[in-house]
Amino acid sequence: MNIKEVAKRARVSTATVSRTVNQVGIVRPETSEKVWRVIHALGYQPNTYARALVSGKSHLLGLIISDIANPFFPELVKYFENCALANGMEVIVANTNYDPDRMSLSVRRMLQRKVDGVAVMTSEMEKGLIVKMEGRRIPMVFLDTGRVRSRISNLRVDYARGIRETVEYLIRLRHRHIAFISGPVELRSARTRRSAFMKWLKHYGRLPNDALIPFGNHKIDGGEKAMEQLLAVPQRPTAVLASNDLTAIGALRAIHAAGLKVPENISLVGFDDIDFSQYTQPALSTIRLSRSQLAEKAMNALLDFIRGKSYRGREYRVETHLIVRGSTGECATRAEAQG
Repeated sequence: MNIKEVAKRARVSTATVSRTVNQVGIVRPETSEKVWRVIHALGYQPNTYARALVSGKSHLLGLIISDIANPFFPELVKYFENCALANGMEVIVANTNYDPDRMSLSVRRMLQRKVDGVAVMTSEMEKGLIVKMEGRRIPMVFLDTGRVRSRISNLRVDYARGIRETVEYLIRLRHRHIAFISGPVELRSARTRRSAFMKWLKHYGRLPNDALIPFGNHKIDGGEKAMEQLLAVPQRPTAVLASNDLTAIGALRAIHAAGLKVPENISLVGFDDIDFSQYTQPALSTIRLSRSQLAEKAMNALLDFIRGKSYRGREYRVETHLIVRGSTGECATRAEAQG
């Protein structure tokens, strides 16, 4: 299979196929999409090295994530790779495990491979590493932590929207004693979620109680331990919002171990809407943070830079919304509802 066959099937010139594959010159989006569709259907493999020589680009993108063991990130990787393949690009994935040394190694590896852009989907990144990539004029897009400027865009997640929807919903269900299991204090996203919860709790006339806001580690074991703390509080919460779904799954385990039921005794809400959350017993109500939206917006940000549409960075907003499933219900007793 060769470039002439691709051109014939797509009903375009070989020059158009070449411009599409090498991402040089101007090709209409609908034509580019048609060419790539034929390329994938025929199994045509463009010569990577030839493409790099022609275009001066590696057609490689870097994707840096925090924790491959958290289902949120493999799902994000899947959507990002799908977007990359649809645009004729490949992805190098680096998992930092929240380790600064691993982050530094990941950046070095991507610089060596001469990536065309990097999506930094982690909570924190050292300023020196950002400066190093900026010095190489590598386009970047960050998740919540970027300062928008030339060749740098940022995805700004509206955590507060989903949390407000959740607090409103739980209050409508007559819950007064609402707890929040926070993520690690060193993670900016966890701090943001905790602050949003306290803000909206106050907004609806509920005073935050430190005893009802324990810290977890964004993992199942941390959620289980934090829930055990909440169950020991004299005024036990009737509803719990967790900083992520893994935390909520751990909390669910602790509630069941204590001989209590969800949602009959305690309503439970997670955050992220990982695929697994709909298969817990009962299915987990959660705040959805769409990985497909994150991937698409990150890809669009990088492609705008790479294809020279604009070198001015911009901020992309990503909304969050409550998804109601079986783990939430009305407050069990009138006495608890009235506090």
